[in-house]
Amino acid sequence: MEVAEVVARRSTCLRRNIGAVVVKDKRILSTGYNGAPTGLPHCAEVGCLRERLGVPSGERYEICRGLHAEQNALLQAARHGISLEGSTIYSTTEPCGTCAKMLINAGIRRIVYMEPFPDGLSRELLAGAKVQVEQFERQ
Repeated sequence: MEVAEVVARRSTCLRRNIGAVVVKDKRILSTGYNGAPTGLPHCAEVGCLRERLGVPSGERYEICRGLHAEQNALLQAARHGISLEGSTIYSTTEPCGTCAKMLINAGIRRIVYMEPFPDGLSRELLAGAKVQVEQFERQ
């Protein structure tokens, strides 16, 4: 989880910094943080549409110019031809419904998160797909 926290520092989101690390057999396969697509201006440069519109956290994330940390971790693995089947993702925040669907289809079998995210659809989908989900407890 410490690696996910370090990855989150690379986030270019103005509202929340999230990091994700995908691991299998004690090896890091991929990492991701939330931010604008490669080659496009970051939110720090062009501003945040959700902020301008007063959209509360956890709502209307489809209008955000950035990708979520989990999405970027999946895309980096795909870009480099790395299968994530049977792996675990560690994320600083619980996945949203869109990310949950992607994680299921990527073959992620376990999700460990630090901060909860209020998305009932995500929890329902992950339970239905029998993905193990647990909140990280710092010791």
